Amino acid sequence: MLLTIDCGNTNTVFGLWDGEQFIDTWRTSTDQSRTADEYYVWLASLMGFRKIEASINEVIISSTVPRVVFNLRVLAGRYFDCRPLVVGKPGCELPVEARVDPGSQVGPDRLVNTVAGYDLYGGDLIIVDFGTATTFDVVDQDGAYIGGVIAPGVNLSLEALHQAAAALPHVDITKPAHVIGKNTVDCMQAGVFWGYVGLINEVVARIREEHGRPMKVIATGGLATLFQQGHAAFDVFEDSLTMHGLTVIHRYNQENGHI
Repeated sequence: MLLTIDCGNTNTVFGLWDGEQFIDTWRTSTDQSRTADEYYVWLASLMGFRKIEASINEVIISSTVPRVVFNLRVLAGRYFDCRPLVVGKPGCELPVEARVDPGSQVGPDRLVNTVAGYDLYGGDLIIVDFGTATTFDVVDQDGAYIGGVIAPGVNLSLEALHQAAAALPHVDITKPAHVIGKNTVDCMQAGVFWGYVGLINEVVARIREEHGRPMKVIATGGLATLFQQGHAAFDVFEDSLTMHGLTVIHRYNQENGHI
């Protein structure tokens, strides 16, 4: 059984893959101080609650938080007796290498999303991921990651408004009933919601123009469906895009003898 781990800046998602489908997935907050033993107790408890008796013998990790990787490696070695694949590290190969400036580092989550998008929809893609940052990843016709755009995440922007301006409250993001707000909360929600719809549509249009070929837009991340209500330029939603990409990368390395 394969354990897939997607560690982001805010949350970490664990998934159990039986070779054909995910048996279950679980989410926890990302905590750099959490030990391998704590991860195992948490994971074993959830598996027991769900009455899952699967034996994990393979692990693949994508992490945007380098300090967390050590304890996840220990988790794999100590409790599952395996050496994990870590995306972006030696020993974990990608189907197509990224084409970026020499010496540039690409976030492993963006590489995994690229692999997943190409596997599901082919090339010439824009993948919009609503995480701590809002990222736009450009996938070429052969499946290579060729660059993208990084903007502040939606919740990060709201939190920055709240922290930087003493009179502005903390608010949740939602689609406002009107563009013109009649109170502070409505004004903030309108600014963030419609501002991000404009950002998404403008960035997508400029990427398409620069790329010079028709492109499909894939949205992923928890807020993707919310922004579709504002007629953002998405063609399809994939909630589990990163987790799917981890299974594709694991299979590629397995079939090519890297495991």
